[in-house]
Amino acid sequence: MKHTTLRDLDVSRIGLGAMGMSFGYTGAGSDDAESIRTIHRALDLGATFLDTAEVYGPYVNEELLARALKGRRDRVVVATKFGMISHTGRGPGDLDSSPASIRAAVEGSLRRLDVDVIDLYYQHRVDPDTSIEDTVGALAELVEEGKIRHIGLSEAGPETIRRAHAVHPVTAVQSEFSLWTRDVEQRVLPVLRELGIGFVPYSPLGHGFLTGAVGSPEEFDHTDWRRTCPRFVGENFRRNLALADEVRAIAFEAGVTPAQVALAWLLAKGEHIAPIPGTKRVSRVEENIAADGIELTAGQLAKLDALPPAAGASHNEDQMRVIQR
Repeated sequence: MKHTTLRDLDVSRIGLGAMGMSFGYTGAGSDDAESIRTIHRALDLGATFLDTAEVYGPYVNEELLARALKGRRDRVVVATKFGMISHTGRGPGDLDSSPASIRAAVEGSLRRLDVDVIDLYYQHRVDPDTSIEDTVGALAELVEEGKIRHIGLSEAGPETIRRAHAVHPVTAVQSEFSLWTRDVEQRVLPVLRELGIGFVPYSPLGHGFLTGAVGSPEEFDHTDWRRTCPRFVGENFRRNLALADEVRAIAFEAGVTPAQVALAWLLAKGEHIAPIPGTKRVSRVEENIAADGIELTAGQLAKLDALPPAAGASHNEDQMRVIQR
């Protein structure tokens, strides 16, 4: 697989998001053995970039990754995230990126991941009650102490990114970006390119919608967060099926799958971009990683660029409040 750099961090051009193995989606946590086989297959195919967070589970996703990486740690860039769990007594669900909470969070993640150092440590969401300067200052101390190697932000807006980067170089910003969530394209990507920061798109397959495999929201069990996502509800869902049909048509023309079209479109957006499609199945990880070798034509890319925006917000109201601050 081809590689790219997130600032000065070398990663495979396609990574693997591990969240859905333990959290958030129908069937999460139901087959750890298959999830571990999926991680091993991703590594065998050349993926070197794995993404998790303390809140996934919570905690159990990091532990799952540790089991999968026994004897393979030196082949992998491990990214995890803090800030959606408070370790200083703030209420449940309250964001906490205070220096004291970060200190507690990093020790927990190091222990659960069974690693001596975390390669890329993201603030999961911007904490409105802690200045970004204080947060990044605490992270810079962890870099000096050798507990983390690189600093990242997730779903941060342009001004926050600039302020953070002024305290310590930010290696990567992670935000949702796909054919049906393109908010960052005009707002965030130009700032990252100006500052030399890498970009990590999460949910590059539209939470599975762009694969064409989601026929009805009734397929989701009560644990699946998509049941509360406006894009998967009612008329929005029916309108968005037309978008998935357009992706499927281009996939048929190109002789590839819809998921591979969605990933190839992202990879064509420029250098220093490393999407992390999530899956818990070996067959899906094989399909996703194969997108690294696909080049769409200029005409196909133009058709994809011209697709209408998805109907409905990409997250529910509570989740939208903490995005791109």
